[in-house]
Amino acid sequence: MLIRDFLASGPPSISFEFFPPKSDEAVAQLERTISELGELEPAFVSVTYGAGGSTREKTIDIVSRIKKEAGIEAMAHLTCVGSSREELGSVLDRLAAAGVENVLALRGDPPKGQSTFTPVEGGFRNADELVVFIREKHGKLLCVGAAAYPEKHIECGNTAVDLENLKRKVNAGADFLITQLFFDNRPYWEFVERARGVGITVPIIPGIMPITNASQIERFTMACGATLPFKLADQLNKRRHDTAAVMQLGVAHATLQCIDLLTGGAPGIHFYTLNRSTATRDIFNALRAIGMVGNHKRPEAAQAQSAL
Repeated sequence: MLIRDFLASGPPSISFEFFPPKSDEAVAQLERTISELGELEPAFVSVTYGAGGSTREKTIDIVSRIKKEAGIEAMAHLTCVGSSREELGSVLDRLAAAGVENVLALRGDPPKGQSTFTPVEGGFRNADELVVFIREKHGKLLCVGAAAYPEKHIECGNTAVDLENLKRKVNAGADFLITQLFFDNRPYWEFVERARGVGITVPIIPGIMPITNASQIERFTMACGATLPFKLADQLNKRRHDTAAVMQLGVAHATLQCIDLLTGGAPGIHFYTLNRSTATRDIFNALRAIGMVGNHKRPEAAQAQSAL
């Protein structure tokens, strides 16, 4: 299933993001998470690259297995980092051969130890160039997503320039956008309004990360430039040594975010799960209890295995 077709069908999409595990214990954790969240019948799931594109082979393997064995629509992240045009073409061919129809095209972060992004010889400088390449190679047979930044990309000093960069990705052929995580919905709504104002009409799916650990989320926001609203930061600080209280706060805040987003017409929610299921499952169940989300399972997926 092409994600763009689902988004055009009407109901909000609920999707989950995973990352490739680095140890046997992490593999087991991811398999449990896929099984547990798979029961919620998401519209799709995505699998990231590691820093600097370091887990490309694992990403291809996991996405292929989720699609084939778990019966869940899967999207592979694809970055420009460390890869030539030929290498990226080979990856796309392998994904297509495995039945993967959806790709999230990203520039990617610089490899560890490098402060700026430098393309390899024969590679791409930006995500819009990667989108153009995907379209040239596979046309509309692949659905292509791209990233958006409600509070602007951390490397960009000007929100207007950041919006121009985004429009280039859409003009290159991106079918939909998924945003960077955020904790205040106002920047998202303002961002969507600005995007529509410059002619960006594709769906803009908000990315939500439930807070489960105070120090961890503070590191993430510093790394990506997202903002913790003061009231939330203050409540988080008061609970930082109480794991259960942090989880309760994080689930409650994210649930309220999702209710506002879906009520306001957001095309769906993309959850950054960190390969854990509890917080995301609690939020989903709360949304389902009030009738804001349903099930997305395709008919053929009902006969597939529910886990890897």
